[in-house]
Amino acid sequence: MISILVVIMKFLLLSSFIALGAQGWVTSIPMSPRPTTSLSSTVQLSRFDRLKKNYKGPPSVTDTSQVSFTYEAFEEAVAATDYSFNRNDVIKGTIVQYDNGGAIVDIGAKASAFLPLAEAGLITEAANEKQQIEEMVQLDVEREFQIISEEDENGQLLVSIRRIEYRQAWERISALQIEDQVFEAEVVSVNRGGAIALVEGLRAFLPGSHLTGALPDEDLVGTTLPLKFLEVNQEANKLVVSNRRAVVEKQMQDLSRGDVVQGIVKALKPYGAFVEVGGMSGLLHISQISYDRIDDLEKVFSPGDKVKCMIIDHDKVNGRIALSTKTLEPEPGDMLKDADMVFEKADETAAAYHERMEAERKAREEAAKDIVMGLGEGMDVADPLAEVTDSLESVLENNDEKE
Repeated sequence: MISILVVIMKFLLLSSFIALGAQGWVTSIPMSPRPTTSLSSTVQLSRFDRLKKNYKGPPSVTDTSQVSFTYEAFEEAVAATDYSFNRNDVIKGTIVQYDNGGAIVDIGAKASAFLPLAEAGLITEAANEKQQIEEMVQLDVEREFQIISEEDENGQLLVSIRRIEYRQAWERISALQIEDQVFEAEVVSVNRGGAIALVEGLRAFLPGSHLTGALPDEDLVGTTLPLKFLEVNQEANKLVVSNRRAVVEKQMQDLSRGDVVQGIVKALKPYGAFVEVGGMSGLLHISQISYDRIDDLEKVFSPGDKVKCMIIDHDKVNGRIALSTKTLEPEPGDMLKDADMVFEKADETAAAYHERMEAERKAREEAAKDIVMGLGEGMDVADPLAEVTDSLESVLENNDEKE
C-alpha cells in the first residue's frame, strides 16, 4: 500500500515539473541548439551549378544590337539544316585524305564519306596496269560525288566519281554520234576478234575487219587511230567503232571521178576483181578491164597484184568506188598484151583521156545548142505582149477615174 502511494507521488511531481517547463520556468536551463535542416539544402547541385556558384564573376553585358544574325535566326538555320543523304544523290565534297586504297571525303555530314579506288574514275589505262588513288584524285579540291550506299553503323557513306563520269561520257558519245565526225582514240589492248580503244574513257570494240593497214596484234597497243562509230547502245553498254570507215571517208573527200589510183587485187569474182585502194574496196568490173573481150579473168589478174586504175564512179556514203583500167590503155587490148606498160603510162594516158572526154563534151554541147537554135528559127512564135499598148501609168489613171 505504501509502495503504491510512493509511485503516485512521483507521478504527480513529474507532471508538475513538465507543466512548469511548458510555462517557461525551465527556459533558463542551457540547452544546445539542434541543427535545423531546410528543404533547399537537400537539393543536389549539378556540376555546372557548383562551378557557377563558386567561380562566377561579375555579370558581363554584351551589346548585340549591331549583330545582324540573332540567336533565333541561328536556331532556325540549325533546324532547317538537313543531313539526309539518299542513294544516287549527287553532292559536293572535298577529298581530305588518302586512306586504305581509297580516299576520305568531307561532305559536311556527321561522318566523312569514303571513295573506293574502283569508283575514283573511269579507266584511263590498260586493264593490266592498275592505277593508284593519288594519280586519279587530288586533295583539297571540291568536286561532285554520287552516293552509292546507305549509311553504315558509323554513319559513313560510299561515294563515286566513276558513275558521274560514266553518265557524262555517254552524253558526249551521243553528241559525237549525231555529228558523225571522225575522232581519235588510243588502243589499249587487243584480242582475237580485234582491239579495244578508249573513247571518252569508255571501252569501245574495234573489229579486226574494220582496221586499215594494220593487224590486231601487240604492236597496235598504244597507237592512236582515227575512228567513227558503227554502233552506240547505252542500254546494252555496247560501243563499236571502225577505223576503216574513218579512213575511207577522209580519202573519199580527196577523190573524184577521173583520178588515177593505185591498189592491190584482193579477190577475183566471175564478174570482176575487188581492188583495195587506201582501205577502200573498189570494184574493177570485167567489162572495164580492157576494150578486148576477156574470157578468163585469172589469166589477167591474181590476188596480191598491184594495179593502177581510174575512178569512174564513187559512193561516198558507203565508201565504194568503181574502177577502170581500159581507160588507161594507149591502144585497145593493151591490158591483155602488156599490163605493166599500161601502168607505167597510166598518168600520160589518163591526161589524154581527159582531153578527149573534154573535147567530146564540148562537141556535144555545141551540137545541142545548134539543135535548139534550129528549132527556134523554124518556128513562128508570136509575142504575147505585142498587142498590149496600155502602160502601167494609163492603167492606174483609168482605175482612179472609175473610182
